[in-house]
Parts: sequence; structure tokens; C-alpha cells
Amino acid sequence: MHINRRRAIGVISAVLGAPFIIRSAGAQSALPEQTTVPDILKGSGEVLVANYGGASGEAQQKAWFEPFEKSTGIKVRVFPGAQSAKAKAMVDTGNLEWDLVDLERASILKMMRGGDYFEKIDYSLVDDGLGPEFRFDYGVEMDSYAEVMAYRTDAFKGAAPKNWADFWDTTKYPGDRALWSFPELEFALMAAGVHADKLYPLDIDKALASFDKIKKSVVKWWTTGAQPPQMLIDREVVMTSVWNGRMAALQAQGVPAAICWNQGLLKRDAWGVLKGAKNKANAMKLLAYTLMPIPQARWAMLIPYGNTNAAANKYIPPERLATLPSGPDIAKQLVLHDAEWWVENVDVAQAKFNKWLLG
Repeated sequence: MHINRRRAIGVISAVLGAPFIIRSAGAQSALPEQTTVPDILKGSGEVLVANYGGASGEAQQKAWFEPFEKSTGIKVRVFPGAQSAKAKAMVDTGNLEWDLVDLERASILKMMRGGDYFEKIDYSLVDDGLGPEFRFDYGVEMDSYAEVMAYRTDAFKGAAPKNWADFWDTTKYPGDRALWSFPELEFALMAAGVHADKLYPLDIDKALASFDKIKKSVVKWWTTGAQPPQMLIDREVVMTSVWNGRMAALQAQGVPAAICWNQGLLKRDAWGVLKGAKNKANAMKLLAYTLMPIPQARWAMLIPYGNTNAAANKYIPPERLATLPSGPDIAKQLVLHDAEWWVENVDVAQAKFNKWLLG
């Protein structure tokens, strides 16, 4: 799931014909500069980073890696193609070609359940502005994105859906829908009236009963991130779940479509330092640098995903904050995705959902 989303970022410009980073960032304002760094982050040598390449990799390069090299004296070598399977194989064989890896919290937690694959994060280096919800022992979350509802603004005579109950309401908001083929149980439960702060642990059977009420109107259970915005463009659906970053290029084209942020799921990407990393100290320094307020702001201005250090917001123009999942007005509408619950229950949830889908 993670790989599909992040790898797809690299080709979104080709799919939707709009720039994903750099040009749009320039339209916002110049990037803030990190003029000094703590001496504890300076050093020598190198750090080997695995990421997903594409537009997100380019944004990381400009937001983090290039200024880190200039400020600290540590060379950053980047290897596109981060995958948990590759990371696991490196540690298992002792042939570590990476130090720092861009994954998701769930991937790191799942790997740690099966062995000792990551170093503990040295939080003494990390900026205090990073929220506690983004910290865990063997990883640290450095960016955020949201799984949200998107809809055509010309579909309902000026009315706009405000929550997942509205998505489920095919009388007030008629038209075909699309949802992810991975079970979006949280959305089904909120549509059934479960309050956001009572979602976890998720009631799988109750969620499936809620899905029963919308199933006939779901014409597509999408499998790739490119599908939801394209279906909106083609008028194949009037509403769909979608990753927020996918909507940036679509809206730049002038397509009459909008995001409903309310009751969206806030998800995050994380850094992990591989167990036995050759450049462990430098990896800790680089991840700490990416979590400083100004580097975090640079990232959020280059790509439509959010920061995890709230102190970054004062360096981001208000008009940009109004488009980001980490913007204060948006963040308070989102639900923090519980990666720990999903790691424990994903197999059961997916099996039950697949059986329901084929029933």
C-alpha cells in the first residue's frame, strides 16, 4: 500500500499533466533558509539514504539533503527504491547498503515483530517541536498525508458533503462512488455514527455492515492512487476516497473538484535506521535535521504533504497551510491513523473484507 502511494508520486505529473513540486512552491514564496545547525549535527563522512525517488525524492533533496550537506559537512548518498523487503534482506545478510530508510510506521513495526531490524532513535538530537504522536522507539515520523474524501463540486447543485455519513447518503448526494480496495474501515464506521475518538479498536463486522449500505453505489474499488482523480476528471464518479496529494495536480488543472478534509485519516511516513548501519551516527543526525522547523517547512512548501513538527507552521505562508494536512485548521478535522492496530489486525481485516466484497 505504502509503496504504491509513494512510487506513484513520481509519475503523477505525467498522469495528470501538472507539476507536483518546485514550480508550485515558487508560486507560494521563496523557501525559508536554515542558516545554522547545532554543532552536534555536524560531522564528516557520509550517510546512505533509501527513499522512493520521483517527486517526493526531489522534494527531499531540495528541502533536506542539499542544505544538510552544506551545513554539516556530511555527504548524503541517495538510493531510490526503498522497500521493507530489501531492508530486511540487508540486515539478515549483513550486507547493508543503506543506513536510513523511508518507510511507514506500520512497516517498521511489522519488521520489528519478526526480528531486530532497526536501531533505537536517538531522540536527544530531535527538535522538541515534534509531537509525541509521531515518535516511537525504532522510528520517527517526518511527514504526513491524509486519506480523504474528494467530490465534484458541480455534482450536487452547490451542496457539499461534509462527512462520511454524507458519502453514504445516496439520496441527498446521488451518483456513483469509488473506494479503496484496501478496507477503509474507519470511514465505514464513521458513516455508521461512530465518533472519531471511539474508532479504535475497529469493529470489523460493524464496518462491513455499514459497507452493505453503500456497496451498490460503489462502481470501482480502486487499486492505484492514480484512479480516483482520473475518475473524477472523467465524471465516472461524483465522490471517492483519495490521497490528498493526488488532488493538488487535478485542482491545478481547474477540474471542479474539492477535498472534504473532515474525518480524513492522518497517515505518516517514517525514518528508520537499519540495525548495524555503517553510518548510524550520521543517519541519526540527518533524520534530526529533517525534523527541525525550517527543513520541515521547506518540505511542506515543495510537495502537498504535511510536516510533523508544528513549529514549522510559522515559516509556511497561510495560503499554503490552508492546503496541507498539517495546517492547523485542517489538522483538527483529521483522525490519527492507528498503525499499531492495523499491524495486529490487517490480515483478519483484509480477509473478512475480501470475503464480503465477493459475497
